Amino acid sequence: MSIEREILKQYKTIVVVGASSLPEKASHWVSKYMIEQGYRVIPVNPDEVEVFGVPCYPDLASVPEPVEFVNVFRRPQFCADVVREAISAGAKAVWLQQGIVSEEARGLAEDAGLTFVQDRCVLQEHRRHGIGRVSAPR
Repeated sequence: MSIEREILKQYKTIVVVGASSLPEKASHWVSKYMIEQGYRVIPVNPDEVEVFGVPCYPDLASVPEPVEFVNVFRRPQFCADVVREAISAGAKAVWLQQGIVSEEARGLAEDAGLTFVQDRCVLQEHRRHGIGRVSAPR
């Protein structure tokens, strides 16, 4: 099983760093698709108050529940810091969206034992692996 499929099958809650309430942003429409597929999305962005009708947190440390799967929509120069936050938050997997590559982030994640994916889209991988709708925890 590919690592992408494994992550998408294992984790039903996705903490989205760089979430946006703007429909034209990739983080918005990709997250919306994942919600429609049964995943629960927790948005993280210091510039947003609410996304998809749920509170948006300024950083991973502010998320008031366990953080396992972090999906990142940030420019590469910010990804190492996101991975450091993810490690501190106890995350198990970090996924940098398509077009985002950071070898520093990869090294930090791998050194900490996190599962790491970069330059892949969760929406595309969900469709490619034919995962179908999941039952997200409520």
